[in-house]
Amino acid sequence: MTLRLTQASVIHANGAQALRGVDLHIGAGEQVAIIGPSGAGKSSLLNVLATALRPAQGEVQVLGESAWELSARQRQRLRARIGLIHQAPPLPPRQRVVTAVLAGKLGQWGMGKSLLNLLHPLDIPGARAALARLDLDDKLFAQCQQLSGGQLQRVGIARVLYQAPEVLLADEPVSAMDPVLAEHTLSVLCQHAREHRVTLVTSLHAVELALGHFSRIIGLRDGQILFDLPAEAVDRKQLDTLYANEQLASLSSPSPSSSVQIPRC
Repeated sequence: MTLRLTQASVIHANGAQALRGVDLHIGAGEQVAIIGPSGAGKSSLLNVLATALRPAQGEVQVLGESAWELSARQRQRLRARIGLIHQAPPLPPRQRVVTAVLAGKLGQWGMGKSLLNLLHPLDIPGARAALARLDLDDKLFAQCQQLSGGQLQRVGIARVLYQAPEVLLADEPVSAMDPVLAEHTLSVLCQHAREHRVTLVTSLHAVELALGHFSRIIGLRDGQILFDLPAEAVDRKQLDTLYANEQLASLSSPSPSSSVQIPRC
């Protein structure tokens, strides 16, 4: 089992409870989409799986390791095997795209090599190849402040592809992209996961993208798992319950029962 949560609960500093006794098992090579309304706890769940957030209660196992029983140094080595794609990648405005992508290897490089890379990019062909998969190689030497929100998201994805982690976690990775680009980008992530047998877990606001690209869907509401089902088993009634009191605009086309076929991971 690649990822395992046992009765994991998260309480933020302001007292808000983000996760409530979550049990979750995800096997090696699975591709899973997490859906749910705003504030459901999707980002908190991904950060717990990434060992970036320690739960108040419960156990976190990642790649066979009990993450919070490790020393700080051991946990840092574990994190180098996990790739986390942020909805808004933390990229310095004046940083060049090539440097931002190559930063994916900083957890694997020593201090000297990492510092040298800041002065002179050490693997320009590798960065260009990662960007090319996302149709962004023409921005290789641009500054991050020159890019749009959707382009910045693709740079963040390219950085994690270059990192080549064993577990890939993505938090709303296509939220700033137009529908066509979002479809293409998710297809790239799915293809990468399939080709390299990477475990992929993605939170998505657009339900139709989750149903179209992922074979396993987890519905999260109020910090609890409402359902964990194959995509073909998710129906309108379950989605209505999951998004109660929220407008399901994203389901207007296609619906879960639509005959539109999109390749899944």
